[in-house]
Amino acid sequence: MNGFGNILIVGDSYSTFRGYNPEGYSYWYPQGGSGASETDVTVVGETWWYKLISETESKLILNDSYSGSTICSTERESMPGTHFNLRVDRMIRNGFFENNKIDTVFVFGGTNDSWIDSPIGEIKYESITEEDIRMVLPAFSALLSKLIAASPNSRIIPLINCDIKPEIRDGFVEICRHYGLTYIKFDTLGKLSGHPSREGMEEIKNAIIELL
Repeated sequence: MNGFGNILIVGDSYSTFRGYNPEGYSYWYPQGGSGASETDVTVVGETWWYKLISETESKLILNDSYSGSTICSTERESMPGTHFNLRVDRMIRNGFFENNKIDTVFVFGGTNDSWIDSPIGEIKYESITEEDIRMVLPAFSALLSKLIAASPNSRIIPLINCDIKPEIRDGFVEICRHYGLTYIKFDTLGKLSGHPSREGMEEIKNAIIELL
């Protein structure tokens, strides 16, 4: 099966696994968070992204996923400086895209923005300011614009979670269409403690493989 080539993932807890994200990043899998949180995903081979690279001719270059992170700069007070835009800015500044050939970028976020009630804002495509980045929709637009500019030959595929605010989901879809990007919007996913279960991971992987 032809695959997705060299892959970059920019994500949150849904794409984390201990030892597979940059050093110092917070992860959710495999321990399932804390307290009453539960997961049946216990080995890396059960994650959506590991399944994907295992079943296609693809190579993971970087899984830049940080558990609890938001796309916009209105973040959890306990984890400042972790949002998607800041991390992509750092990649660009450090020459990541110049030093690595990336064929496919998966962007999987927005869940924490919804969960912590980050301001949603209005969609913008031009003259996006740091104040705009505090809001979810202009921050998502800015993120995709940065990735397109930094890696113009890459296929950028946003993955849009279910169980988040409809204004965010609908806004993400509109922004993806504006940029002419193929996206996947999940209407249901198997979950435990608000995170993909083994069943959900399989559903995510299968939806992506259908794009081939």
